[in-house]
Amino acid sequence: MTAKLPLGGAVRRDDVLLRIGRWLGDESGDRTRPVILAVVLVLAALGLIEVASASSVESVAAGKNPYDLPLKQAMWTAAGVGIMFGLARLRTRHIRWLAWPLLGAAVVALGLVFTPLGMTVNGNRNWLSFGGFTVQPSEFAKLALIVWAAAVLSRKQGLLHESKHAVVPLLVPGGLIIIGFVALGHDLGTSMIIMMILAAVMFYGGVRMKVFGVAGILAAVGALILAATSGNRVSRISSWLGAGSADDSQGVGYQALHGQYALASGGWFGVGLGQSRQKWNWIPEAHNDFIFTILGEELGLAGTLMVLGLFTVLAVAVFKVIARTEDTFARIVSSSVITWIIGQAVVNIAMVTSLLPVIGVPLPFISYGGSAMVSSLAGIGVILAVTRPQPVHTRSKKPRLAASRG
Repeated sequence: MTAKLPLGGAVRRDDVLLRIGRWLGDESGDRTRPVILAVVLVLAALGLIEVASASSVESVAAGKNPYDLPLKQAMWTAAGVGIMFGLARLRTRHIRWLAWPLLGAAVVALGLVFTPLGMTVNGNRNWLSFGGFTVQPSEFAKLALIVWAAAVLSRKQGLLHESKHAVVPLLVPGGLIIIGFVALGHDLGTSMIIMMILAAVMFYGGVRMKVFGVAGILAAVGALILAATSGNRVSRISSWLGAGSADDSQGVGYQALHGQYALASGGWFGVGLGQSRQKWNWIPEAHNDFIFTILGEELGLAGTLMVLGLFTVLAVAVFKVIARTEDTFARIVSSSVITWIIGQAVVNIAMVTSLLPVIGVPLPFISYGGSAMVSSLAGIGVILAVTRPQPVHTRSKKPRLAASRG
């Protein structure tokens, strides 16, 4: 007779998901939140691999260690994962308490960009440099704005039918200050992403469509003004409208054109990890905003569809846990964070495939950049924190003792 192995002899996948869920504070047995965590970690790991591949040639050409950038990215990813896990253990009330401190810190950091601590990179003044580290405050301002705006709107739910309560302080001065600082640094891409974030917060917060529409029109006008007042941006838009002609080999459309070459040469299954040809100085800064094209060349259509599938699973899983969340603040925060991450991914992929002009927006979890990585992982940590089942505190009532008479 053949002896049967006990069911407990092997660790099943479902058991692992349940254990992760319990560690995240979910005792309900739901597996959705562990799936969110798993998808994010897979995307971050894939990003590390592609950063190592895409940056190696430029690092060697600059006389640096070929693993210089991937090691830095690994350090920031580890820090971001630690912050994500730390935030995931907090309660909703803790995240709400952080709203004003986060906004204040974001405004101060954005203001410091215009002091001697600030530095300009590729024409954009949106970096701080100190102690050998560079930080991009605008990336952290995205999450700070979401948490603060959600806290404001959740407290004003009964007043949002009045336009003034939907505008003050959400748009004026809150959103205006954040966007103003970023726009002064000539960062059109980040300015537009923050506008999208504000729109998402207003939509999920229940702001009337009249206010929503007026704010949208003003945002569109502002974006057009920002684009029209920069010769470089006008050239990029003109090149995009010209569909990246082949004679633009050394112009502003050079990066986008070779990004298309990379995607086209990838075929169905790619040329293999580390085997990209376009990374050999054909695509400038290939490890940053255009890393999706290197990924497409090395992993092919199958690889790009896998990335799109992972982002889709992430969005579906997050909205699934949001649907079970009753707290207004938690719903606004979670919906806005996932809209920011997925929306930015859509903009980046549309940009590198020439569906949009090049505006300098990184691909979440995959593009090189410590600030973007840490802020995105922190955003996921906030989602995991506010969507975890919250304890219900009930006061025990002592039975009243009836006084006996007679």
